[in-house]
Amino acid sequence: MAKARGCSSKWRFGKLLVRRRGSFQYRCESMNNERAIRRHFASDNYAGACPEAWAALEEANRDHSVSYGEDVWTARAADLIREVFETRCEVFFVFNGTAANSLALASTGQSYHSILCHETAHVETDECGAPEFFSNGMKVLQVPGADGKIDPAGIERMVRKRADIHYPKPRAVSVTQATELGTVYSADEIKAIWARTKGFGLMLHMDGARFANAVASLGVQPKEITWQAGVDVLCFGGTKNGTPVGEAVVFFNRDLAEEFDYRCKQAGQLCSKMRYLSAPWVGMLRDGAWLRHASHANAMACRLRDQLREVPEVKILFPVQANAVFAELPGYVIHALRGEGWRFYTFIGQGGCRLMCAWDTREEDVDRFVSDLKRLLVEAPKDIPLPEANHRKL
Repeated sequence: MAKARGCSSKWRFGKLLVRRRGSFQYRCESMNNERAIRRHFASDNYAGACPEAWAALEEANRDHSVSYGEDVWTARAADLIREVFETRCEVFFVFNGTAANSLALASTGQSYHSILCHETAHVETDECGAPEFFSNGMKVLQVPGADGKIDPAGIERMVRKRADIHYPKPRAVSVTQATELGTVYSADEIKAIWARTKGFGLMLHMDGARFANAVASLGVQPKEITWQAGVDVLCFGGTKNGTPVGEAVVFFNRDLAEEFDYRCKQAGQLCSKMRYLSAPWVGMLRDGAWLRHASHANAMACRLRDQLREVPEVKILFPVQANAVFAELPGYVIHALRGEGWRFYTFIGQGGCRLMCAWDTREEDVDRFVSDLKRLLVEAPKDIPLPEANHRKL
């Protein structure tokens, strides 16, 4: 086995992984390190189902139940969501966040309309064109703003930019709560966006993949940052908070929900055994587990941030307000940490490494990561080139 150029004998290229476009791609790993890393910081999707969701799923599996969402579990889950938000709303369960966001946005307008979102928004950067596809052509337009948040003035600029028939007429604004950079919109910030959307007759959509983390961070009632702040439709994330599968689409503007069930069916999102999507929500919501788990994940992110701040070679890039830490690390250390088996992303957001905590992240996981980081800052060779970013959703 050949040594990697510039590597010490401890750091060698591992086995050939894949041949891609005529070139070979390798990975570099520590050959004397066989420790298994059980919890990673790449994504909160890595975590399994939390005990409350799993117990409810097992309970729902004990007998026959009516199909296609006519079961008692789906009804109970929808009612619990109404209790959480303290209002009448229409609730639908779909398989994943891409479908939730795309179908919800499609319900806000016509194919010749456009959707305004932050330039780092998931609906723009990571949905593979699904919002445009399911809306039959609504164009996604980007709005700038600091720390992953939309600047309300940018909404007005985009609306007033053009008013001719050749321009896709703005119809909806999509905000992400918590944002892709780990920050959180306050109630006042959402209301400021709503004031602009209302003035121009736009709908307000919220991508709440990590909505629970935002609620836990702000310490507010869910209604305060949704329908009371002008949100028309929320995609309430469950999988990143502890459910095994399934997201909820919550229409506070119930007029937008008309025939949404048909959209779900046509898009392949009507689950025949719907109780397997909805029952975990019952487990999460009936005793507040959803908020406890989000609070824990946030606390672990704060612990990670605090420890990283003590390392001179590390720079925290954005405020840590939910369960994500974005940090700038030396390239050779990124390479070395991956060689030790740690997984994390370097292509999400606006640079640096994204370190995501989950409902099951433990203090010892954080401590172990930081301990390895400090050790490798000293031990790892500094002349190993940084490998290309891996864009697979690991």
